Amino acid sequence: MTTHAGTRSYSIKEAAALTGLPASTLRYYEQIGVIAPISRGASSKHRVYDEDDLDQLMWIACLAATGMSVRDMRQYVANGALGPAAAARQVELLSAQAERLAREAEQVALRQQYVRIKVDYWHAVEAGDEDRAQLLSAEARTLADALKDTKGS
Repeated sequence: MTTHAGTRSYSIKEAAALTGLPASTLRYYEQIGVIAPISRGASSKHRVYDEDDLDQLMWIACLAATGMSVRDMRQYVANGALGPAAAARQVELLSAQAERLAREAEQVALRQQYVRIKVDYWHAVEAGDEDRAQLLSAEARTLADALKDTKGS
């Protein structure tokens, strides 16, 4: 890390460590326009990140962690540059992501339920309780069908 006139600057390695995004991702996000071009060192021509760059990268890392597509992240950044005029578009973009996450959470809950049923099934098998094992097996099949149905939606 270097300091210039009271401001901090960071190498790509430092920026990657601080944001949790690999250096290759930082370069890629810059290349495709998710983030604005990063300034370069005068002599080395290496990327030099400042506090504002890191701030932007942190919230982009948060968006990426939600599974937001690169296309949507790029749109989010572009909308953000427009300020309050783009608030409705930001809400729409984030609401759509919230809906995607809710669907994913439902799928995870179903998969967890399936695993619990299979654990119970094997406990029943181990205990020699064939009636319970058959009941649980049928329940697992029904849940497996539900899981297939949620993947298509």
